[in-house]
Amino acid sequence: MVVTASVQDSRLKRRFELWDSNGDGAIDKSDYESEARRILQGFGEQENSPKGRALVSAYNGLWEKLAGKAGVGPQGKVSLQDYLRVSEEELVQGGDAGFDRNLRPTIEAIVDIADTDGDGEVNPSEFKRWLRAAGVDERQADSAFRQLDGNGSGTLSVEELVEAVRDFHQGKHDISLLGR
Repeated sequence: MVVTASVQDSRLKRRFELWDSNGDGAIDKSDYESEARRILQGFGEQENSPKGRALVSAYNGLWEKLAGKAGVGPQGKVSLQDYLRVSEEELVQGGDAGFDRNLRPTIEAIVDIADTDGDGEVNPSEFKRWLRAAGVDERQADSAFRQLDGNGSGTLSVEELVEAVRDFHQGKHDISLLGR
């Protein structure tokens, strides 16, 4: 697949639209908190449990990094243009290190919630629950799991999931984990 700026931009715009849960054309801390709560609700996890606190903390950290880089502060709002600029700098130009610095903690916290059997990996039913909480159609979740499970183990590790999200946003494959 040829990686083009337009592919990356369209994926980042779609991610922005998903963050903008109230549809006001900007994202703020409450939008990040809303996604964390949807995931917690999807797994029946309480926000004040250790895993719940870790997930909310990871989302808040992700928001604070974006808000800081966009220059709006933690209580501000980020426009689409600023989101695209910061994402380009941090996730695209920053490569794997930038992606790991910004998104890995959130993915790890999501996996910790999704891993209901405690084996350290995400199986197909856990993956489906996660994506359902994110608004992804179940058929799309099944297909995505099969494609992402490159080694055929029947589970996805944190590394496989980090790589999948990174490669999608960098335009290296078309396996979408975006919903709603």
